Amino acid sequence: MIETTHATRGMVVAPHHLAAEAGLSVLRDGGNALEAMVAAAATIAVVYPHMNGLGGDNFWLVSEGGRPPVGIDACGAAAGLATRDFYAERGHKTSIPSRGPLAALTAAGAVSGWQAALELSARWGGRLPLSRLLADAVHYAREGFPASGTQVKNNIGKRAELEHVPGFAQTFMPDGRHPEIGALFRLPKVAATLEHLARTGLDDFYRGELARSNAADLEATGSPLRLADLERHRALVVEPLGVRLQHGTAYGMPPPTQGLASMMILGLFDRLGVTAAEGFDYVHGLVEATKQSFMVRDAHVTDPAHMTVDPRNYLTAEALDKLAGAIDRRTALPWPQPVKRGDTVWLGAIDGEGRAVSFIQSVYWEFGSGVVLPGSGITWQNRGTSFALDPARQNALLPHRRPFHTIQPAMALLDDGRVMPYGTMGGEGQPQTQAAVYTRHVVFGQSLQAAVSAPRWLLGRTWGSEATNLRIESRFDPAVVEALRKAGHDVEMVGAFDEVMGHAGALVLHRSGAAAGVIEGASDPRSDGRAAGF
Repeated sequence: MIETTHATRGMVVAPHHLAAEAGLSVLRDGGNALEAMVAAAATIAVVYPHMNGLGGDNFWLVSEGGRPPVGIDACGAAAGLATRDFYAERGHKTSIPSRGPLAALTAAGAVSGWQAALELSARWGGRLPLSRLLADAVHYAREGFPASGTQVKNNIGKRAELEHVPGFAQTFMPDGRHPEIGALFRLPKVAATLEHLARTGLDDFYRGELARSNAADLEATGSPLRLADLERHRALVVEPLGVRLQHGTAYGMPPPTQGLASMMILGLFDRLGVTAAEGFDYVHGLVEATKQSFMVRDAHVTDPAHMTVDPRNYLTAEALDKLAGAIDRRTALPWPQPVKRGDTVWLGAIDGEGRAVSFIQSVYWEFGSGVVLPGSGITWQNRGTSFALDPARQNALLPHRRPFHTIQPAMALLDDGRVMPYGTMGGEGQPQTQAAVYTRHVVFGQSLQAAVSAPRWLLGRTWGSEATNLRIESRFDPAVVEALRKAGHDVEMVGAFDEVMGHAGALVLHRSGAAAGVIEGASDPRSDGRAAGF
């Protein structure tokens, strides 16, 4: 059993240990939690290139001194040329291609998220130069990092659909084959790009030399993105969603993320009166709360500029009471509903001043669109493939519309003063795993590491699987699995620590009592990560 990590001066959790160490080194050098997170985010963009990168998006929740968090929304919008006619003229009338240049149709917001975070950091007194924050990422990109098992697995599994996409084979199969696990893997063009940003500033990604180079390369491949689309992009500072629970308040990002679903699951489960974790009542209750939440999400969540309802209305006590009343405590609601998929990384940081960050970054599917730009070496996301070409759909494609996002970080401020950033990657599984980690630790008192390591389940699709049933790790009590089947759940057993369940992590800062000042951290044994503190 992996034990919970404890420290007092700062801690970073990431699904790759090199990213966690990059963030920790910044804390050791006197940086704050936001500076540490930029360093970790840049590093994981290099060492987990199949899950995230400079060509993706990110979202942040940031709390200072235990106060309610602020959010940073770094989601890129669709290109101005991205219309239904644009795709119809290229032979695509029913759906947007999932890979290739036509899948690269939204601006990449990740670097703008780093920029917004550092602007907030400056108000905290953050002074470390950008070159210092990007140093570890530059080193691993240029000198190499050991290829992880998950990178190699996805390289092999996605080769057929990606090897002919512009730039992919040259970057991820440089000798005509996938890398070996543990062999050094290099991204020299990404190293040069990061060094360029360190010299010129992060805004150059959108309104400078790098923006012009990327825009020209995107257009040359056949993407609808243009320089004007990059120039109009800016990260947004937003007010998070919050839901009042029996032990405190949980926070998530507002639309276009599925943060509403994550908050609703917790609010609904809070009303079910479950008295113990791990049994039938616990799993069934969270799964049925997930279904109710997903139906609301799928009916309403999109770019907030195009929504007709206020998501906060679904987090009121009255609304949650009503939906909780629709949950059958013994029988499964028929499923599936429409589903999403995705690849992502979640990271968290807490510094010695008690400032906390919950952060998530993604290129959507593994390796995103697969397009790797020849000038910068950036792999561009395919988040825009979540748009529908049917104008009647909730998330219909429109120029400059922001896409629906499965990714969303979470944070809880507990009534006893604890601050808890937590999250995971895993598409549809994100709000479900967030709910499992929160309830196991906060409601039922499991240690933080036990809550992250414990067997999990997934209703819906993620990691490229077409399955929409209820997948459950084999470590669950067989009696619980049998009870779920008898209740009508379409159960499929998967591995004991199956990567389909995502890579979760959590931090907890104690602000009162005998443990005041202590930081706890937990990383997922399903990942290559760690909780690194000092």
